Amino acid sequence: MSLIKQLWLTIATLLLLAFAGSLLIGVTTSRHYIEQEVRIKNSDNANALALSMSQMEKDPVIIELLLAAQFDTGHYRLIELRDPAGRVITQRSTGDHINDVPAWFVSLVRFEVPPGQAVVQDGWQQYGTLELASQHSFAYRSLWQSTLKLTGWFALAGVLSLLLASWVVRTIRRPLRDVVSQAQAIGERRFTVAHEPRTLELREVVQAMNRLSEAVRHMLSEESDKLDQLRRRMQHDPVTDTLIRGPFLDSLHAHLNREGDDASGALAMVRVAQLNHVNQRLGHGRTDSLLAQLAKCLSQVAKQHGLGQVGRLNGSDFALILPREHDLDALGKHLQQALEALANEFGNDLSLPSALCAYTQGDSRADLLASLDGALAAAEQQGATGQRIVAVPAANVLFTSHDEWRQALEQALDEGVFLAHYPVLDSAGKLIHHEVPSRLRLKGEWQPAGVFLPWVARLSLTPQLDLAVAKAALNDTAISGKPVGINLSIDSLKDGHFMGELLTTLRARPDLAPRLWFELPQSVAVQQPQALKTLCNALLGLGCKVGLEHVGPQFGKLPGLQDLGLSFMKVDAALSQDIEQRNDQQSLLRGMATLAHSLGILVIAEGVAHRNAAKALFELGLDGVTGPGVRQGSASPDAKDDSNRSG
Repeated sequence: MSLIKQLWLTIATLLLLAFAGSLLIGVTTSRHYIEQEVRIKNSDNANALALSMSQMEKDPVIIELLLAAQFDTGHYRLIELRDPAGRVITQRSTGDHINDVPAWFVSLVRFEVPPGQAVVQDGWQQYGTLELASQHSFAYRSLWQSTLKLTGWFALAGVLSLLLASWVVRTIRRPLRDVVSQAQAIGERRFTVAHEPRTLELREVVQAMNRLSEAVRHMLSEESDKLDQLRRRMQHDPVTDTLIRGPFLDSLHAHLNREGDDASGALAMVRVAQLNHVNQRLGHGRTDSLLAQLAKCLSQVAKQHGLGQVGRLNGSDFALILPREHDLDALGKHLQQALEALANEFGNDLSLPSALCAYTQGDSRADLLASLDGALAAAEQQGATGQRIVAVPAANVLFTSHDEWRQALEQALDEGVFLAHYPVLDSAGKLIHHEVPSRLRLKGEWQPAGVFLPWVARLSLTPQLDLAVAKAALNDTAISGKPVGINLSIDSLKDGHFMGELLTTLRARPDLAPRLWFELPQSVAVQQPQALKTLCNALLGLGCKVGLEHVGPQFGKLPGLQDLGLSFMKVDAALSQDIEQRNDQQSLLRGMATLAHSLGILVIAEGVAHRNAAKALFELGLDGVTGPGVRQGSASPDAKDDSNRSG
């Protein structure tokens, strides 16, 4: 039995005991008092009447008239006169008139009052014995009325007491609920601070829980800082604080092998021409400042065109990945203006040529870099901030205009999506869930997501696609009984209509919702932290699991990470490439897994290419793997080859 129920039971018991005790004492006391008063009245009235009769003439008629007059005016039940031999001389009697008092009450408080007796004299001789008993009905009525008033008062007092007790209970339960919610949040690796109540004992409990929550939060924050320091030490250039060549190229490779709207975009390269001469002219310190300013300039361009990545390929060359960026002319103009401003700051003879190209899913990383390198050499001949845009022949061109793409995509969405199936397995080879990337039938063939997702995003059809995928996933898990993981985009998260439709669909099938694993890109946690938190609360309340995909080493620095309640995260494929030979990556992944597990988050590696890599990842503490080396054949009918898929 809960504490609150015990408190209610105690209050009710005390009220009943107080009422019963007061009623018993009140009725008993009143009964004894009335009996005593009636006994005295009987005795006094009998003596007074006997004295009057002793002094008058003993005419039977007169005596009878006197007794009749006394009986009619004195509320008596019995007046009787007997001679010394016990024979009745005269008698007046009536029954008890107590119709307005319940019989059970009369039986319960039955008065035991003996009649009053007195001797009537006739001179020096005894004339007879007078017996007198008063009427009890008024006493029963008076006692019943007082009992009703006492009961009414206690009923009112009980109601007031219960209202007061209800207020007290709510006052107690509120901080107790906060403490329970806080304890549950800590169990889910969310560290909240509860409001401190005014009640001393409860305030001490809440203060202790708040200290515990803050201590654990601080501990995890320290671990996050250590992980971030390790990441920067291993992956970042100390001068410019950008990614070094290896991690940057791994990230580019992961982008080229994804199924998502970030599988295509723009790639740019900038060079500090004749860096040795610049170093001699400006000096070592000034040159380092130039390189740092260039990296900062590229980072600003990346932020203005989406969450891109900046890397330093060698001493003089910098590269920039901008997923979902397809307007190379606008990007090139913006980049060139930023480079001109930087060149003017450090001298007119500073040369900062640049080159840009578009990339799509399945492109060769080596071919892209070779094309950019050749274009960059040509851009150096154009002047200080020369620029070349590489026209790479587009592969898999299905449609040539926006209208054609819109019409084809809308028709494909009306026909329905097909879900491919790729397993996510744990260390024992058991299924965690199936990844189910979408396929749309375009020009008679089921096309992989990397082909159409950039156009879906460009035409603002992402919410419609995500909703169709969610409905298809519910039907899929209803048939197979197996959990499935589906992706949600940033655009869908911003769409209030989509969120309402999604939650309505999930609430309509509460038995299937717990089998859905929703994945969102890590960039959501940076761009839309409040929207992500709201989504997590809504989906977790329905039993769904929510996680992040393509998670990079900056995972520990995501805002509000401890309060999101994430169920899992999928580590970016760039971190799992050649993991068995890279000790630096192993240290980083081990730290990420430790931090995630301390937050109650399952860690899954993307892009696992073979069994040895999976074994190494499990030894590092990861919980699951997915990728080309994990799946067993393609599940999509007539689909194009997905051999480049990486989680």
